[in-house]
Amino acid sequence: MTTVYIVGLLLITVVAANIIHLLWPVLPLAIYQILAGIMLSILPIDTHAIVLEPEIFMLLIIAPLMFNDGQNVSFRQLSQNIRQILSMAVGLAVVTVILVGSGLNLALPQHFTYALAFMLAAIITPTDAVAVKSLTTNVEMPKNVNETLEYESLFNDASGLVLFSLATGTLTSGEFSLGHGVLTFLYVFFGGIIFGSLMGWMLIALRTTLMRTHVDIGSIVIPINVMTPFAVYWLAEEMHLSGILAVVAAGIVHSILYDQLRLTSSRVQNATTTLWNIIASLLNGFVFVLLGVMLPEVVSQTLTATILKLALLALGLYLAMSLIRYLWARFKLVDMHSTNPKRDGLLLALGGIHGTITLAMAFSIPVLTESAQLATRNQLILLAAIVILISLTVGTLAFPRLLPTKTKNYTNDEFQDQLIHTVQYAIDELSQSPENKKEQALLIDQLSSQMTLTFKINRNVYDRLASQARGVEMQTLAELRENGVVTAKEEQVYNRMIGRDALMHSQHGLFAFLRIWHYRFKWKRLSHKLHKHHPQTFAQLQKIHDDKTIQDKSKAVRQQYFDRLESIFNMTMTDVNEFLDEVQTPDNVHEVAMVRRMYLNRQQTLDRFHSRGEMDINVLRTLAIKAFQDEHSYVQQQAAAGVISSDLANALNEHISNDQLVCIQSFED
Repeated sequence: MTTVYIVGLLLITVVAANIIHLLWPVLPLAIYQILAGIMLSILPIDTHAIVLEPEIFMLLIIAPLMFNDGQNVSFRQLSQNIRQILSMAVGLAVVTVILVGSGLNLALPQHFTYALAFMLAAIITPTDAVAVKSLTTNVEMPKNVNETLEYESLFNDASGLVLFSLATGTLTSGEFSLGHGVLTFLYVFFGGIIFGSLMGWMLIALRTTLMRTHVDIGSIVIPINVMTPFAVYWLAEEMHLSGILAVVAAGIVHSILYDQLRLTSSRVQNATTTLWNIIASLLNGFVFVLLGVMLPEVVSQTLTATILKLALLALGLYLAMSLIRYLWARFKLVDMHSTNPKRDGLLLALGGIHGTITLAMAFSIPVLTESAQLATRNQLILLAAIVILISLTVGTLAFPRLLPTKTKNYTNDEFQDQLIHTVQYAIDELSQSPENKKEQALLIDQLSSQMTLTFKINRNVYDRLASQARGVEMQTLAELRENGVVTAKEEQVYNRMIGRDALMHSQHGLFAFLRIWHYRFKWKRLSHKLHKHHPQTFAQLQKIHDDKTIQDKSKAVRQQYFDRLESIFNMTMTDVNEFLDEVQTPDNVHEVAMVRRMYLNRQQTLDRFHSRGEMDINVLRTLAIKAFQDEHSYVQQQAAAGVISSDLANALNEHISNDQLVCIQSFED
């Protein structure tokens, strides 16, 4: 139970760090997560219980991360850049481990044996594409350099992990043979790839068979996909193959055969992608938060002089690796199709940012019982953490100075304004049809939500506009009463409806909600007392209620009643819409959209009380498809007329497509 409690705290800390980064994105997300972990360590909890066994850490953290990276890779680009990938992910990784490991052993032979030096070099060699992306969000990274870094980070993780496993085995056994090591490397490396590919193909075949024979089996297909990395890793390790390379290969097979996965419904595809994004984000954050939690303990067990030495050693290791990366590019050992070799070489060197895999391997260092070895483990973890912090700090400072800032030719306000115009156009087109009013009301309410969830409103402006709109509505109602179009009773009932809306949509909506439930509770109590103390009277009332003739008459009267209210609503809305069109300006367009939605909600409420049967899902789906086509058409018209830029049009079309997917799925639920 303690472990579950601590893991829950770590996940909560990850989410809290993500929120802080979202609100104040000054520092890289990894830094926020490490700081959040340090703050968590201050709480009165037993941090010793957070230590995970290396095998469990590799299975639960690294395997799903590597599988997700593999299934997100583009096989077409992978095949086109195979030489580049082999150069960076295998050649550069092996050369870096050999040079850095040998240098460590030669410079500090009393502290680093060959096995320990190579193990440390294998830990700090892999790079992290997620960390690079977090540092280059607001700058224009050249496409060739960005692709090189992404593919390197995917496959040099596997190379580093294989070398780490070999060095760890040598460290624990104390024996190493060059010939045996080479054979073991080949068996582990290529055996893992072959086994992972076969497992990935078998699981893909299982999933596609299930999807061909069943309509919607998301509850089966998605768990199979999530469990794949754990099963593949565990089976590969049982066969003494590289579990990490196996899950990477299985992920790539999923990418290769992705077209077959399109047989599944859009709901399953969307849910799978979203789920894996969440899993990857949480696991990445989990590692950094765990580092922050363990740092105070590791530092407290290390002398200040030792920490300074480790910091200097970490700086030297970072500079050495950066130099190797720069020379690798300048001597054209990797072909990046560069037009500016000096700049791209420097960016490639600075892009060697370390992150999750480095930390994961550091935490996976064997926990031995000897105190000297345990102290070495803590120092190696601290050393790896300092290397990560140096690479993050250098990237944070260097990239904004070397690369131009990303710019958009439209602002967020322009996007929101054009989105409102686009949605309003689709609603106007939809409202012109006199048929399927009930389905129209539901769809219009969903479409209007597009206009109100992407911005903050000025509450005072909204309340003023809503009050003025209600004034126009009541004035129109009074004129209809004077002209004899509505009766006095209808005017009274409709005025009550206006008053109820005013109460529910005011700043006291919560109190109104509680008041409604208070009266409902009082009615329940009254009904209970009537049934208890006057059972005969209650039975008579129940008999009257159950009488089919009376029920049919009541339904007819109710339908006629709400038909009349809807007719009055449509007459008053003509003047309300004219008023809102007149007062709408660029400064209050969001608040006007909220007022419009308030009236759309009332229309949906009126339609809900009609006794016209259930909604026709096919009609809803047809209307939705047409409405979103109208939105796309409007965007295309605006772009063709030069009113909006192509970038803004692309952003609007992407937003509309996502909304369409969600809307259509909601009709299937």
